Amino acid sequence: MNSLQIFSGNANRPLAEEICQYLGLSLGRANTSRFPDGEFNFQILENVRGGDVFILQSTCPPVDENLMELLIMLDAFRRSSAERITAVIPYYGYARGDKKDKPRIAISAKLVANLLHTAGADRVLAVDLHAPQIQGFFDIPVDHLFAAPVMIEYFAQNPLDNLVVVAPDPGGAERARAYAKRLNADFAIVDKRRDKTQPGHSEAEVMNIIGNVEGRNCLIVDDMVDTAGTLTKVAEALKEAGAGRILTSCVHAVLSGKAIERIERSPLEKVIVTNSLPPDRISRSEIFECLSIAPLLAEAIKSIHDETSVSRLFI
Repeated sequence: MNSLQIFSGNANRPLAEEICQYLGLSLGRANTSRFPDGEFNFQILENVRGGDVFILQSTCPPVDENLMELLIMLDAFRRSSAERITAVIPYYGYARGDKKDKPRIAISAKLVANLLHTAGADRVLAVDLHAPQIQGFFDIPVDHLFAAPVMIEYFAQNPLDNLVVVAPDPGGAERARAYAKRLNADFAIVDKRRDKTQPGHSEAEVMNIIGNVEGRNCLIVDDMVDTAGTLTKVAEALKEAGAGRILTSCVHAVLSGKAIERIERSPLEKVIVTNSLPPDRISRSEIFECLSIAPLLAEAIKSIHDETSVSRLFI
């Protein structure tokens, strides 16, 4: 395998630069401009023939633009005779479309997997996929990393007394239980139910907390925060149940619409996120703290290039 080369789209270039700095490499040179009509214009400005190429691009908002950028970049490297092309996707867009749970809907996570493979990806490196089964949507190798080591190290260095780790829904129980085990903390689950006795019950929700949180400090653990609707309701339910300090760790800070305003009005004391998405918006709010996953991704890239085990980076 020839030289390791790392390139980046426009979605999260600072993260790519941080990874390169960690590895002692220069970020690959390429033209990532757009034509006047908005079409993505990409040209590789150095030789990649026979190279081991890693393309970093989060498919974050604007999702369609960033996904199309990634597809065009993959196609360019395939046509330029790169020996192996790895798509490094810190945040995998369309991941919530992982199953057909309603009539006549698409499984968009599988569609994106097909597009990436067809465009030229030989393998994928992803972080905290919304659903683990998405790995099975690919017919190429997928290295699925977790930001948990980064998060757990933070809370180990900034410990909370009398801690309870909270899963915001039953689907997140496994993730929260792993945090609780590593942090030597208790564990609780929040179960959401519609209150059909209330007018407009499609909107109203009753939070049933399974576990003791009264007088305890709570850490809500989730993979992503989008509109923050569920997150803030969980925090309010915990506060009503007598919880003390309430913090949350969310790997992917999507923060659509008025999410930041909702969080700032909620009982949440601090929101710990990563830079899997550009942290520009959260830098203006004191409630957020952003941790870097650049060393985690850099070590994974090094292992893939050297053909050594990536599992050493898992919990």
